[in-house]
Amino acid sequence: MALVVDSCVLLDIALRDPTFGIPSALLLENRRKQGLVACPVSVVEICPQFDGKITNTKDFLRLVGAEADSPWLAQDTERAAEAWVRYVSLKRAGKSTARPIADILIGAFSLRFDGLVTRNPTHFASYFPSLELIDPSPGEQV
Repeated sequence: MALVVDSCVLLDIALRDPTFGIPSALLLENRRKQGLVACPVSVVEICPQFDGKITNTKDFLRLVGAEADSPWLAQDTERAAEAWVRYVSLKRAGKSTARPIADILIGAFSLRFDGLVTRNPTHFASYFPSLELIDPSPGEQV
Protein backbone atom coordinates (compact mmCIF):
# COMPACT_ATOMS: atom_id res chain seq x y z
CA MET A 1 0.00 0.00 0.00
CA ALA A 2 1.14 3.57 -0.64
CA LEU A 3 1.98 6.62 1.46
CA VAL A 4 0.10 9.89 1.17
CA VAL A 5 2.28 12.97 0.68
CA ASP A 6 1.17 16.13 2.47
CA SER A 7 0.94 19.45 0.65
CA CYS A 8 3.81 20.96 2.65
CA VAL A 9 6.23 18.27 1.47
CA LEU A 10 5.15 18.69 -2.15
CA LEU A 11 5.59 22.46 -1.87
CA ASP A 12 9.04 21.99 -0.28
CA ILE A 13 10.10 20.30 -3.50
CA ALA A 14 8.22 22.55 -5.93
CA LEU A 15 9.53 25.72 -4.27
CA ARG A 16 13.04 24.30 -3.83
CA ASP A 17 12.90 25.20 -0.16
CA PRO A 18 16.52 25.67 1.02
CA THR A 19 15.96 23.77 4.27
CA PHE A 20 13.32 21.16 3.44
CA GLY A 21 13.42 20.72 -0.35
CA ILE A 22 16.25 18.21 -0.60
CA PRO A 23 15.30 16.10 2.46
CA SER A 24 11.69 15.95 1.23
CA ALA A 25 12.75 14.97 -2.30
CA LEU A 26 15.15 12.31 -0.99
CA LEU A 27 12.53 10.77 1.28
CA LEU A 28 10.02 10.58 -1.58
CA GLU A 29 12.63 9.07 -3.87
CA ASN A 30 13.45 6.45 -1.22
CA ARG A 31 9.76 5.62 -0.72
CA ARG A 32 8.73 5.77 -4.39
CA LYS A 33 8.63 1.98 -4.81
CA GLN A 34 6.20 1.75 -1.89
CA GLY A 35 3.86 4.03 -3.83
CA LEU A 36 3.04 7.68 -3.27
CA VAL A 37 -0.36 9.35 -3.45
CA ALA A 38 -1.48 12.97 -3.33
CA CYS A 39 -4.80 13.55 -1.59
CA PRO A 40 -7.26 15.47 -3.79
CA VAL A 41 -7.12 18.25 -1.17
CA SER A 42 -3.35 18.53 -1.61
CA VAL A 43 -3.73 18.67 -5.38
CA VAL A 44 -5.97 21.70 -4.89
CA GLU A 45 -3.67 23.27 -2.28
CA ILE A 46 -0.55 23.13 -4.47
CA CYS A 47 -2.26 24.09 -7.75
CA PRO A 48 -1.56 27.84 -7.35
CA GLN A 49 2.17 27.04 -7.50
CA PHE A 50 1.59 25.72 -11.03
CA ASP A 51 -0.24 28.75 -12.44
CA GLY A 52 -3.55 27.34 -11.22
CA LYS A 53 -3.44 24.70 -13.94
CA ILE A 54 -4.36 21.18 -12.88
CA THR A 55 -2.46 19.68 -15.83
CA ASN A 56 0.76 21.37 -14.66
CA THR A 57 0.09 20.22 -11.10
CA LYS A 58 -0.40 16.62 -12.21
CA ASP A 59 2.76 16.79 -14.34
CA PHE A 60 4.70 17.82 -11.23
CA LEU A 61 3.13 15.04 -9.17
CA ARG A 62 4.10 12.51 -11.84
CA LEU A 63 7.69 13.78 -11.68
CA VAL A 64 7.86 13.17 -7.93
CA GLY A 65 6.16 9.81 -8.37
CA ALA A 66 2.86 10.63 -6.64
CA GLU A 67 -0.45 9.45 -8.02
CA ALA A 68 -2.79 12.42 -8.45
CA ASP A 69 -6.09 10.74 -9.25
CA SER A 70 -6.90 8.68 -6.18
CA PRO A 71 -10.59 9.29 -5.47
CA TRP A 72 -12.14 10.66 -2.31
CA LEU A 73 -14.40 7.95 -0.85
CA ALA A 74 -17.43 8.00 1.43
CA GLN A 75 -15.31 6.45 4.19
CA ASP A 76 -12.94 9.41 3.92
CA THR A 77 -15.86 11.75 4.59
CA GLU A 78 -16.93 9.66 7.60
CA ARG A 79 -13.43 9.65 9.06
CA ALA A 80 -13.01 13.36 8.41
CA ALA A 81 -16.28 14.09 10.21
CA GLU A 82 -15.17 12.00 13.21
CA ALA A 83 -11.83 13.82 13.35
CA TRP A 84 -13.50 17.21 12.99
CA VAL A 85 -15.76 16.41 15.94
CA ARG A 86 -12.63 15.54 17.98
CA TYR A 87 -11.02 18.80 16.89
CA VAL A 88 -14.07 20.92 17.78
CA SER A 89 -14.36 19.25 21.20
CA LEU A 90 -10.69 19.89 21.97
CA LYS A 91 -10.93 23.46 20.65
CA ARG A 92 -13.95 24.22 22.84
CA ALA A 93 -12.09 22.81 25.84
CA GLY A 94 -9.13 25.08 25.07
CA LYS A 95 -6.89 22.09 24.33
CA SER A 96 -6.31 22.63 20.64
CA THR A 97 -4.93 25.37 18.47
CA ALA A 98 -6.46 26.38 15.17
CA ARG A 99 -6.00 23.80 12.45
CA PRO A 100 -7.18 24.20 8.91
CA ILE A 101 -9.89 21.84 7.71
CA ALA A 102 -7.46 20.77 4.97
CA ASP A 103 -5.37 18.88 7.56
CA ILE A 104 -8.44 17.03 8.77
CA LEU A 105 -9.37 16.06 5.21
CA ILE A 106 -5.82 14.97 4.31
CA GLY A 107 -5.50 12.95 7.53
CA ALA A 108 -8.84 11.20 6.96
CA PHE A 109 -7.86 10.34 3.39
CA SER A 110 -4.48 9.03 4.61
CA LEU A 111 -6.08 6.45 6.91
CA ARG A 112 -6.76 4.27 3.84
CA PHE A 113 -3.04 4.10 3.12
CA ASP A 114 0.17 3.14 4.94
CA GLY A 115 0.78 6.57 6.40
CA LEU A 116 1.36 10.24 5.74
CA VAL A 117 4.60 11.99 4.84
CA THR A 118 4.39 15.41 6.49
CA ARG A 119 6.60 17.97 8.16
CA ASN A 120 3.70 18.72 10.48
CA PRO A 121 3.13 15.50 12.42
CA THR A 122 1.70 17.36 15.42
CA HIS A 123 -1.09 18.71 13.17
CA PHE A 124 -2.30 15.14 12.66
CA ALA A 125 -1.33 13.12 15.74
CA SER A 126 -4.14 14.29 18.04
CA TYR A 127 -6.89 13.66 15.53
CA PHE A 128 -5.53 10.52 13.87
CA PRO A 129 -3.69 8.56 16.59
CA SER A 130 -3.47 5.38 14.47
CA LEU A 131 -1.97 7.15 11.45
CA GLU A 132 1.72 6.51 10.81
CA LEU A 133 3.42 9.87 10.38
CA ILE A 134 6.75 10.21 8.56
CA ASP A 135 8.63 13.51 8.90
CA PRO A 136 11.22 14.28 6.19
CA SER A 137 12.62 17.27 8.10
CA PRO A 138 16.39 17.33 8.43
CA GLY A 139 17.45 15.46 11.54
CA GLU A 140 14.16 13.58 11.93
CA GLN A 141 14.01 9.80 11.92
CA VAL A 142 12.57 8.42 8.70
